[in-house]
Amino acid sequence: GRVSRPHACALFSKDRTLNSMNIPNQLTIARFWMAGMLLICLSLESAVLYVIALVIFIVAMATDALDGWLARNKYGCTTFGKLMDPLADKVLVAVAFLGLAEQGLYAMWMVALIIAREFMVTGLRLLLVEKQVVLAADRWGKVKTVMQMGAILLGLIGLVGDALGWFSAGAVLFFWIGLVTVLITLYSGALYFYRSRAYISPKETA
Repeated sequence: GRVSRPHACALFSKDRTLNSMNIPNQLTIARFWMAGMLLICLSLESAVLYVIALVIFIVAMATDALDGWLARNKYGCTTFGKLMDPLADKVLVAVAFLGLAEQGLYAMWMVALIIAREFMVTGLRLLLVEKQVVLAADRWGKVKTVMQMGAILLGLIGLVGDALGWFSAGAVLFFWIGLVTVLITLYSGALYFYRSRAYISPKETA
């Protein structure tokens, strides 16, 4: 497996700024609020709220990219940001998929597998932090992220189109989108655990 050296925002690297509530971290906090608003919008059957949910998700994706860039290139990384930024992403993805499952676009078992994988890999990363190891995102991890975001975005567009009468969100289409997303999500997670097998072996001694 590939073990990466710490990068600019590695979990165990030192803070590069004394101001923990800088703009990148404020954007991270904002994503938690946006996840809550997204959940409310997707819990109610309203075309207007579906449109708002779509806008919220697009803005949240933009802030995710922006706060990472600002932290690496301008403000520096803080302990708060290293811990809370990936957590905000996981919460946003979980809320979005749960809302779409509630509206019938994706099966609940698909969503359960996606969420389980996300938090298992997060736990693995935290375990490896104690060993001063960075579990770097690989190609399949990046593909997984693109697939998840795309599945959520298409699901929200499908809800809006269906609610406004522009087009019908086909159940078969979203079944296959969800299935492919689940398979890639699980495969990428399995690769992370396989690459880290030497660090999580039950035979490992302290």
